[in-house]
Amino acid sequence: MYLPDELINCRVLITVKTYPLPSRKYDDLVCTAGLLEDGKWIRIYPVPFRSLPYDTQYEKYSLLELDLIRNTSDFRPESYKPLLGMDGIKPPKGKISPENNWARRKMYVFKEVFDSMSEIIKLAKSSEKKSLATLKPTEITNFVIEPVERQWKQEWRDQLLQLNLFDTDDKGQGKPREVVRKLPYKYSYEFLSKGDKKPRKLMIEDWEIGALYWNCLRQAEGDEEKANQLVRQKYFDVFVNKRDLYLFLGTTKQYHLVAPNPFVIIGTFHPPKSGPYEQLAMSI
Repeated sequence: MYLPDELINCRVLITVKTYPLPSRKYDDLVCTAGLLEDGKWIRIYPVPFRSLPYDTQYEKYSLLELDLIRNTSDFRPESYKPLLGMDGIKPPKGKISPENNWARRKMYVFKEVFDSMSEIIKLAKSSEKKSLATLKPTEITNFVIEPVERQWKQEWRDQLLQLNLFDTDDKGQGKPREVVRKLPYKYSYEFLSKGDKKPRKLMIEDWEIGALYWNCLRQAEGDEEKANQLVRQKYFDVFVNKRDLYLFLGTTKQYHLVAPNPFVIIGTFHPPKSGPYEQLAMSI
């Protein structure tokens, strides 16, 4: 057994938050994942993140302490859900910020790091059904930006309108909650890992790259080409060329058993390289 069915007072370092997706039950859902002190991965799902009280809306590298129970609707061994639902998610017990703390983050992340994508896929297809992993690529060869549909599927939009969910404004009045904006582009890394003869291409689905695009679009005053140049600058020029880049990988439940490679990139880990650049390192 990967871990017990119940994890009481479980302490998780949050390392992954995926971009929100529409949900039948909530306005949108976020897949959250993190690491225990022993380096084991935990997926916490479902989490209607934007519906959480403000003080419980955790950031990456927050330390959550909560009771978890195995999500029996998901065959992947790392999948758990809060024992008490949304009420079981309490304010974080602190955060490992980047200032002088990359070493603390590494204590969690570096407990298990793979250098071969083939090995990770093999474990996913085995009885272990591994669905979360950290990969150190041999080489990142490209950062790909591709346009996609600009609106959510009509059926999803209709469901969201039917939910009639509300937020509260600064005067305490109810107001309709905005549907999370769909990214009009998808972003992927092309990379080589140990034993690869040609580059692999995996889509990046973390919240950070979506938030970065919208921030860059505002900075570029609505110019999407300039915004994407800024995204590329950070994810390739900085993370690849000036950082020590690792990829957090995860499978989707739908494709885990059927896709030749069921993984997508659900986050990045990019500690500074040693040397002068470390003093200038950016943090997300």
